[in-house]
Amino acid sequence: MNALNTSSTSPTPRQSGMTLIELMVALAIGAFLMIGAMTVFMQSRTTFRVTESISRLQETARFALDAVEPDIRMAQYWGLTTRGESIRGRALPTDPAGIGPGTCGQNWTINFLQAVQGSNGSAPWPWPGAGCAANGTAETNSDTLVVRHVSDDTIAANVAGQMAVATVRNAGQVYNTVAIPPGVPGGFPAPPDSEIHRLVVNGYYVRRATANTPAALRRKWLRADGTIQDDEVIAGVEDMQIQFGLDTDIPGDTTGRGSVDRFVNPNDALIFPYNPNSTVEILAVRIWFRIRAERTENGFTDTANYVYADQNVGPFNDSFRRVLVSKTIYLRNARPPQ
Repeated sequence: MNALNTSSTSPTPRQSGMTLIELMVALAIGAFLMIGAMTVFMQSRTTFRVTESISRLQETARFALDAVEPDIRMAQYWGLTTRGESIRGRALPTDPAGIGPGTCGQNWTINFLQAVQGSNGSAPWPWPGAGCAANGTAETNSDTLVVRHVSDDTIAANVAGQMAVATVRNAGQVYNTVAIPPGVPGGFPAPPDSEIHRLVVNGYYVRRATANTPAALRRKWLRADGTIQDDEVIAGVEDMQIQFGLDTDIPGDTTGRGSVDRFVNPNDALIFPYNPNSTVEILAVRIWFRIRAERTENGFTDTANYVYADQNVGPFNDSFRRVLVSKTIYLRNARPPQ
């Protein structure tokens, strides 16, 4: 039996795919999704940069305030006495030259009657003397501040050249030798009946920004070897303004003596020039810092007016972001009511 040899071919399955229209629709949807994702990314990046810039400004402001606040609070602390006039060896700038460096002006370190001292604007430079010029150019409209006190910790003995203050109750002596010179009738008793503290003098000012260096808060301070050194506290501070809180009540006034009556600028007639016979007391320091960002910020223009202390500046119309901070600091060792 002959088998019928037949061959059959099955039809090839029909291939189906995306049409041109479907492909174009998919591409359009993908493009919209990519545009949305890029928009969210760019907005998030911009928000991050703005947040980081503001955080850096606030960090700089906190650091500047934290640097000066403990120093101001310690002003007029002399050990066992809070009265600068009871310390022998002190001198005003108008007195004959006493001990200590004359780098920043005559008797700059031993002017104990002015535990806090300031200038309303830094020009002319308030601390005359060879070797005491600002590091760079002092910002003309920025105030300066000098704070004087002794260290909170005592020292067992002094180092030759280091300026120190030895005190007993309501009396004292400033010196810069190893041995304590006699400063009160009968001489100083040995510790613990007396205390010896290292003298601390700090002068703050603002250096003007240049093309290569940012504005900065700087400090001139008394070193342990009796010389004056100039250091940067923190960059980014382009202005410092101060006002003093005064107690103008008459000594013996039990109702108002011991509280701040008004705030004045450093050049106010109540405190400048200094009058050792004045009954006006400085009880507080109000301080402002204007902080500028390190870099410009795309899409930002500083159009704000900054009104504070005796300043009214701006708008700067540049791309630097700024912040203004202020704090009132009371002197813990200001004279008690008399």
